[in-house]
Amino acid sequence: MIAHLAGTLLDKQVQRLVVDVGGVGYDVQVPLSTFYAVGDVGAPVALRIHTHVREDALQLFGFATPLELSLFERLISVSGIGPKVALSVLSGIEPEGLVRAIRSADLGRLTSIPGVGRKTAERLILELKDRLPKMADASVPEAPAPGDDLRGDVLSALANLGYQHAAAERSVDRVLAKAESREFEPVLRAVLKDLARA
Repeated sequence: MIAHLAGTLLDKQVQRLVVDVGGVGYDVQVPLSTFYAVGDVGAPVALRIHTHVREDALQLFGFATPLELSLFERLISVSGIGPKVALSVLSGIEPEGLVRAIRSADLGRLTSIPGVGRKTAERLILELKDRLPKMADASVPEAPAPGDDLRGDVLSALANLGYQHAAAERSVDRVLAKAESREFEPVLRAVLKDLARA
């Protein structure tokens, strides 16, 4: 089984990379978080790999961090969730946000992920709440206080402006972590500046 690939990025498309390792090109499917984390074509790249073997195919799924790989492997252990759905989940929410949402049984947050309905969200909470990676503990900030709708409002505004969900979440969390104001407009302005710099 392939567990790690290090080589040169030969091709880069949304959710799909081709990594050249010693003249052999490996086709690797990746979540959007990994897609944005790797460099441009021609850059060196190193990925943690999950090798998925089926009767009719051998697929490689690549991840930039151990947390992403660990969450992917837990997601595909849930009944009814295959690699494609797991990849969609990790593309629709940051890994830390996924851990927070499952731990706090946040159905609203989980069902906002494309491809995740209420039944799937409930199954994720039921089967994964006590099985999340220990390594995530230190990196997961406290969930927002009840009634704090500012984050959701800003994310909604960014979605309406066409920003990619995972990148928007990262930026909003960065800004809210150090924002003095809890007013919508100043926070939105700060997030837009942060996204422009990213």
